[in-house]
This record gives sequence, structure tokens and C-alpha cells, in this order.
Amino acid sequence: MKIDVTEKTPQKILTPTSGFLEGYTHSLNPYIGCAFGCSYCYVRQSPVGLFRKQEWGTWVDVKKGVAEKLKKELLLLRKKEKQVVIFMSSSTDPYQPVEHKEQVTRTLLEVMAEIQPDFLFVQTRSPMVTRDIDLLAKLGEKVMVSITVETDLEDVRKRFSPAAPPIPARLKALRELREAGIPVQAAVAPALPFSDRFPEKLTGLVDRICVDDFTGDGSGGKRTNRLKIGERFDGLEKEEWYEGDVQRRVWDKLNEVFSPEKLILSPEGFMPPKKSMEP
Repeated sequence: MKIDVTEKTPQKILTPTSGFLEGYTHSLNPYIGCAFGCSYCYVRQSPVGLFRKQEWGTWVDVKKGVAEKLKKELLLLRKKEKQVVIFMSSSTDPYQPVEHKEQVTRTLLEVMAEIQPDFLFVQTRSPMVTRDIDLLAKLGEKVMVSITVETDLEDVRKRFSPAAPPIPARLKALRELREAGIPVQAAVAPALPFSDRFPEKLTGLVDRICVDDFTGDGSGGKRTNRLKIGERFDGLEKEEWYEGDVQRRVWDKLNEVFSPEKLILSPEGFMPPKKSMEP
């Protein structure tokens, strides 16, 4: 699919947070729009997704001139002795395909490696994140990389997010990050039908696993219902993976292999460590 790529020059790059991201001081989105275009993405039902005339997943706005803006904003916050706890990204994937060329995310990480936030949470589903291990390593315990791995079945992945990176590549990325000493989690969020071997496949790859279902769409599942995601499930899948307390059932399945301290339920799994919010 051809992606319509345009350039934008934002006035600011850091956005004060609220709602679901109340544990953070700011969100940081290198792009507007997302070429992965996952069918269940809650951003489809948010203002940025609804007010654009183009279909979600067919367009991306590249933010230009962001390095100097981020540096200036971070220095100002430090001057005011403000906490800086960043979620990257809340409404786009920082490592979508256009990042190969534009490298906006890498540019932002270069700034944050120099002027470090109190904590940076990187949320992606792309193995491209391993490209920046050199910069992530400079942040030490001040960073966590969360890679979405909602299933281990490629046929399921293709049904729900055909433009997203293959699952084996994401699992490989988790291993590389952990071997490099980068704090990492797998986000089984939202949980999609997976095989009985899925928990074993995650063994040794992550520091923890965050579990969520479609109620974690910021509206208790209402956004997902409007997207008619239930129609994408085959046969008996919907009853087991879409209806009822899916989050708890998935947690129980993972708990057969992982100890409880390695498992964390959303939204807590997307929150920063409490120590990063301490003055």
C-alpha cells in the first residue's frame, strides 16, 4: 500500500499528558499517523484518526526540526526543576517504516541521551528499535522498551494487523535488547489468539510481560466495538479471546510458565516506575 508522507513543523514536541498517561509528565510522538494501520488501534477513534479525511494507516506526517525543539524544552524543564517522565509514543509507532529514511526517532533519542529525562518508556511493535541500542544503553535504568507481541501466530497477526512486522522478528528484537542490557517487556496487548507454546517462546526474552485485552482501548472497549473487531475472530475464537475477562484468562495461561512478579496487568504495565516520579 502506498503511504502518503508529508512534512510538518510543530511548535512544540513534548505534550503534557492526562488520562491514561497520568503517570507521565509528557508524551512524545515523532510522527502523526501510523503506516502499520492495525485494525484495532484505538487512535482510529481518536480526534487525530477521525478528523483526517484519509483512512488510518495510509498517511504519515513527519515532524521536522524536532531536535532543537526537544533540547530547548528539556533544558527549560530542567531549569524549572521539573520532573520529565516521557511516553514515546502514544498515538503513533516511533519505528514505523518511514523511520528508516527520516530517523526522527533516532534524532530525538540522541537529544535524550545527552539531556536525559527521569524516565523514558518506548512503545513499539517494530524490530527496528534494535538499531538504537547504542543510544538506549546510555539511558541505563532510565528507559524501558515495550514491544507489542499480541500473538505468536502469523495467520492471526495477518488477520488483525497485516502491515505490522512479523512476530518472529519482534521476538528476535526482544532477545537482542535484553542481551544488550536494555530493560524490556513484551506487551501482549491486546491479547489475540495464541498457541499453547506462546508462553514458552517468551521465556528468557523479557524482564516482564504486560497483559491487556480490548478493554484497554481508553474507553473500556467502546472504541473497539465501534471498529467491529469482533468480526475478525474465527469460529469459537470470539468467545475465548474477545468476550468476558480475557485479560485474566491470558494472565492465567502465562502464569503457567512465568512467576506472578514477571506478569503485570494493564494499565499498570504501561506506567513508569514509581521512583521516576519521586522528587
